[in-house]
Amino acid sequence: MADGRQPRLGITAMPEWIQVEGVEPLLDNLQGLAGASTVITSPYVMEQVAEGAGGREPPIDAGAGSVRLLDRLLWGKREIACRTAPSFAPETALYAGLRYLPAEPDALTQAEGGKLGKFLRAAKRRGLEVQLQVQAAIPPGYRVQFGGPEAEDEPRLPDGGIPQPRVDRNGSLASPHIRAYTCALLRDLAQNYPEADAVRVDWPEYPPYTFDSWFTDHSAHAQAAARRLGYDPERMQYDAGRLRQLLLGGIEVRMLRELAHEPGYAAARLLARFPGFADMLRLKADLVVETLAAYRAALPNRMALIAHAFPPPWSALCGMDYARVGREVQGIAVKLYTMHWPMMLRQYGETMLAGQKGLDGGALARALVAAFATGGPVPQRLDELRYPEPEEPHPAGDAAMAAKVRLTRAEAGDCPVTAGAHGYGPLEDFERRFRAVWATGGPGVWVNRYGYLSDAKLAVLGRVVRERD
Repeated sequence: MADGRQPRLGITAMPEWIQVEGVEPLLDNLQGLAGASTVITSPYVMEQVAEGAGGREPPIDAGAGSVRLLDRLLWGKREIACRTAPSFAPETALYAGLRYLPAEPDALTQAEGGKLGKFLRAAKRRGLEVQLQVQAAIPPGYRVQFGGPEAEDEPRLPDGGIPQPRVDRNGSLASPHIRAYTCALLRDLAQNYPEADAVRVDWPEYPPYTFDSWFTDHSAHAQAAARRLGYDPERMQYDAGRLRQLLLGGIEVRMLRELAHEPGYAAARLLARFPGFADMLRLKADLVVETLAAYRAALPNRMALIAHAFPPPWSALCGMDYARVGREVQGIAVKLYTMHWPMMLRQYGETMLAGQKGLDGGALARALVAAFATGGPVPQRLDELRYPEPEEPHPAGDAAMAAKVRLTRAEAGDCPVTAGAHGYGPLEDFERRFRAVWATGGPGVWVNRYGYLSDAKLAVLGRVVRERD
């Protein structure tokens, strides 16, 4: 959809659900029960394997997400070990001479791959918009858990190390090898799936899941890009390292107070003290824009490009300058994956507390909640911030979620911004969170992960959509 208009309701249904539930029954649920006008899927197929022999569905999110269980049965289970294969035979000539190559089609591709095309065509016959989702910087890019960059293409800390632990497997956006591969993949998808109205690229940024992710990218590729763009990579490296050490070993009560009550002022003070770190954030933003511009050029005009990304204020750490990104893409999907928020804040806090035994963990927890504007209950201890269990509400406030959507839309200008709600969580809390972002208006909402959408949740979506009508 080249003009960039977004659906009122979109739902992501990954291919395993096409395989398990069938094309028409799945579309009946998405369109008939939930009232979706757009469906989103990815170009792979899946099969169940023996425990320990593959990845987990649902994803484990660096261990924290191991509490998650599916709402819908996948091959009769609420969690499985699985492997994937491409749903199509890649056009090998598109990847000639590249460092990264697409996954080889195999017997699973031959047996199940055709179902994806049938699903897209059936959806189009029903008048639905169809979109494909791939990873922006995790070759081979079909699915988030499977793949990753080579060591040379990893984002790096100021000391040259690779951040640990990591939730995402994103490579450096400065890597010409990752960029060239993903451009080839987008061209391949456009040829294989001409029915697709748009391609969504997930994580075209530096995902801020962990404390150390704030301080990437000092890879050789990024340093070369910095010089090309007029930055001083040595100053960036020096100041990023100094700020990291300050936060790891020198946080004062005054700093916590500023973070809790004047987060914008506190951030501005830190950037003024560490100008090289501020340059590093600007470099990230430049790399995001360059990456998305290359991806846009790789697609035919008939297909829109939509960027998935974190909301403010995380977007500043990610390099996601929405004002500039909005000029490169036809849509932005701002992710309100609220089960991740407490997990992320806790990881930040535990990392900072490790070297500062006298620091008040509760005060730090409250400062982080305020600084990242997540809303919800005020924590008294850092360990209260954790990944919610399947039947626990997400500790995210309605006003906080709505504010993040409004901020993103204000920054993005004329580029349509769709809010992204996540299906994980209990029914009542899912409805609360969906209504909070639906009420922001705009072009609509997209809901991630059909596997967490029980029939009752699908009915909630349909009811809310009909209320607007």
